[in-house]
Amino acid sequence: MTAIVQIDDVKKVYDGGFEALKGVTLNIEEGEILALLGPNGAGKTTLISTICGITQATSGTIRVGGHDVVTQYRAARSLVGLVPQEVNLEPFEKVWNTVRLSRGLFGKAKDDALIEKILRQLSLWDKKDTPIRALSGGMKRRVLIAKALSHEPRVLFLDEPTAGVDVELRRDMWEIVAKLKADGVTIILTTHYIEEAEAIADRIGVINKGQLLLVEDKDALMTRMGQKQLRIELQERISEIPQSLGEFKLELAEDGDSLIYSYDTRAERTGIAKLMAAMSAAGLVLRDLRTSQSSLEDIFVGLVQETGDAA
Repeated sequence: MTAIVQIDDVKKVYDGGFEALKGVTLNIEEGEILALLGPNGAGKTTLISTICGITQATSGTIRVGGHDVVTQYRAARSLVGLVPQEVNLEPFEKVWNTVRLSRGLFGKAKDDALIEKILRQLSLWDKKDTPIRALSGGMKRRVLIAKALSHEPRVLFLDEPTAGVDVELRRDMWEIVAKLKADGVTIILTTHYIEEAEAIADRIGVINKGQLLLVEDKDALMTRMGQKQLRIELQERISEIPQSLGEFKLELAEDGDSLIYSYDTRAERTGIAKLMAAMSAAGLVLRDLRTSQSSLEDIFVGLVQETGDAA
């Protein structure tokens, strides 16, 4: 694939010396969904604002579709659609006029057929003559997406698009994003909802304290960094782990009726067979076995904690 967004060693330092971005380098491939995860203040919104030309980098370069976002601003910005966190819409204007105006602001020729297609795609067609103030929060979010798509961008930035939206509407938004990708739109999503990234992203980026910690294929990341846990439920409770099982680095559950064994899914040998034999020799009788895989949330929290400890 071809990189449609190229970010090279971008830094952003505000007055007073606060470093919001610390040398971020990233290529975003055409047609992919990239989820950018990070806690509040990590630099997600600053990075998006810098790519979209809302704020200017202190140093480094950004290109969208080969156009420098500073020296070729108009060409770069015409390729970008932005759905901000804040719902800032004219409350008394109707949906149709709101979306059509956005297209005109980019100097695009009138195209009512396209506006109709976008509104239908976002399930807004039956609301086209409704004033914005009469819409629900979820519908207002859809209007923001419609506005961002009205000038036919090739790259769409969704900055916390489902913040404050209920679970059902959130899943609707995931379906919308999947349809946009099918239409060839490149999507960069920032989110606090880990399950959102896990459900729809092709690649995951983790940012914290202005530093991009990693960008990796979602499935590869979970395979590489994920661990499996084997929970061994015992027939009888124990107060401590027998010394003979020390090499297995087991954890004893609080209630004393289970042992927890963590192992690397990539290892040639898991050590489970050896553990079972050692448990039998120690006189422990198992009642049941259960396995669980580390989630993306576990991986994310671990990475952020590591960064915090290193600071």
